[in-house]
Amino acid sequence: MNQLAIPCLLFRSGTSRGPFFLSGDLPDDHTTRDKIILATMGSPDERQIDGIGGATTLTSKVVIFSPSHHDWADIDFLFGQVSINQNLIDWSPSCGNMTAAVAHAAIKRGLVSALDPITKVKIRNLNTNSLVETVVQTPQSEIMYDGNTSIDGVPGAAAPVVMNFMEKD
Repeated sequence: MNQLAIPCLLFRSGTSRGPFFLSGDLPDDHTTRDKIILATMGSPDERQIDGIGGATTLTSKVVIFSPSHHDWADIDFLFGQVSINQNLIDWSPSCGNMTAAVAHAAIKRGLVSALDPITKVKIRNLNTNSLVETVVQTPQSEIMYDGNTSIDGVPGAAAPVVMNFMEKD
């Protein structure tokens, strides 16, 4: 496969890390899309040397996001757990840590405008068809990453992200 440039954002959110792709930047064909994501991560290879995967299940995750066509949501997203040692992406689970970064990705890519002092982003998880209102700190309409909020298992602190899980459709 020839190499090509595809924009993505790399986020560490909680104990998880991975690239966030805008859906329109990836091929519609799921087989080709998955091959591109596996190559991006360096899978299958337990060390993921030839990619941006971190050689653990926590650091081998991916999100694909887009504007939503749902009446309630601003953003749709699909989470994938990228296998380290198999040629496989599991599109069935969900990940709360990666969900927490979807609002940031949507703001960064211009799908949602940041407001002052907070921005609420309504997200639909396509894996579970669940709805989440995410609240991020955006003083002066800029995403704030620094803060005093800490969580178990993660060194350091960052700005808080509030996630309000709504009832399913």
